[in-house]
Amino acid sequence: MLLYLFLAIYFFVLITVFLYASHRYYMIYLYYKYKKNKPVPAGKLDALPRVTIQLPVYNELYVIKRLISAACNIDYPRELLDIQVLDDSTDETALIARECVIDFRKQGFDIYYIHRDNRAGFKAGALANGMNTAKGEYIAVFDADFVPQKDMLQKTIHFFSDRSTGMVQTRWSFLNSKYSLLTRIQAIMLDGHFVIEHAARNWSGRFFNFNGTAGIWRREAIETAGGWQHDTLTEDLDLSYRAQLKGWKFIFLTEETSPSEIPVDINAFKTQQHRWAKGSLQTARKLLPGIIKSDLPLKVKVEAFFHLTNNVSYLLMLMLSVLMYPSMVARINIGWFQMLVTDVPFLLVATMGISFFYTCSQREAYRDWKSRLKYLPMLMSFGIGLSVNN
Repeated sequence: MLLYLFLAIYFFVLITVFLYASHRYYMIYLYYKYKKNKPVPAGKLDALPRVTIQLPVYNELYVIKRLISAACNIDYPRELLDIQVLDDSTDETALIARECVIDFRKQGFDIYYIHRDNRAGFKAGALANGMNTAKGEYIAVFDADFVPQKDMLQKTIHFFSDRSTGMVQTRWSFLNSKYSLLTRIQAIMLDGHFVIEHAARNWSGRFFNFNGTAGIWRREAIETAGGWQHDTLTEDLDLSYRAQLKGWKFIFLTEETSPSEIPVDINAFKTQQHRWAKGSLQTARKLLPGIIKSDLPLKVKVEAFFHLTNNVSYLLMLMLSVLMYPSMVARINIGWFQMLVTDVPFLLVATMGISFFYTCSQREAYRDWKSRLKYLPMLMSFGIGLSVNN
C-alpha cells in the first residue's frame, strides 16, 4: 500500500511539473499568435501632464548619483516634472543623495529628498509615503540599479491618451550582462520573462504585472486599486493585479528598454530570487480566490493561476529530484523499457519546453541569439539549484 502511495505522489509531481513546463509552450504560442497586436498610442495627449518620478533607494551609495542625474536628464518640460528621492538608507547613501538633490535644486529642478528613519513597509511604504506629496497625475518609478533613458517619458506618456490605460511598463535591458557567467544566465532568465511572457499576456488580453521599476502609472489607477500595500514581498505584483481587477488596462512596450544592472554576487541573486518566489505566492494566496470568483473571462483566470503560482515549480522540481531514483527502484520489476516509456516523455517535454522558451526569447530580442544558446544548459542547472533556495 505504501508503495502505491509513494508512486502516486511521484507521478502527481511529475505530471504537475509537466503541466507548468507545458505552459511555457502556450506562452510561446500566444506570443506569435498575437504578435501583430503590439500596442500603439490611441492618439496624442492634448497637453503634456505633470509627472512625478519616484526613486526608491536603500543603501545604494555607488549608484545613487547616477540614478538622480539620469532622472534629472529625462527630456520632459521641467515645469511639469517633480522628482522624489525616497531614501530609507542607513549608510553614506543618505549624505550623498541629499547633497546631490541640493545641487540639482540649485540648477532649477523640482527635486526633493525624502528620508524615513522608520522603514515601515519597506519599498511599498516608501512609495506610499511619497504619494502624499507627489504633484503629478502620473507616477514613474525607477529603482537604484536603473538608468532611465532620456526619452522614456516622451515614448510612454501618450499611451495614456486612452482613458482606460492605468500603467505602461518598459522592457528591462542589462548594462552588465557580460560581466560574468552569473549575469549572462540572469539576463537570459529575465529576457524570457519580459520578451515572451509579458508580451504574450499583454497582447492576448490577459493580466501581466508592473515590475516595480521602469514603468509609469496613472495616479488614479494606484489610488482606486487601494494604493501601495506591504502585506506581500512583491508589492508591484500585488498592486498590478488589484488595478487590473478594477478594470485598468496595462501596456507593455517590448521596443522601449530601460537599462539596468543585475546582481553580480550569487548571494544577492539568491536573495532576490527567493523574495520574488515568496512574494508571488503570497500574492496568489491574497488575490487568487477573488480572481477565481470574479466575472473575468476564463482565459484571464487560468493565466492568472499559472502566473501567480508558477514558483511552486521550484518545490515540485526539488521533490521530483528526490523522488525519481526511489521510484525507479520501486518499479525495477517492470523493466527499464517500461519505465522509460512512462517517465521520459514527461521529462523530455518539460525540459525541451523550458529550453525552447528561452531560445525563442533570445531569437526575438537579439541578432546574435545563436551565440547565447550555449548558456542554456547552465541556465537549466541554475534552475534546479535555485529550487533549494526558493
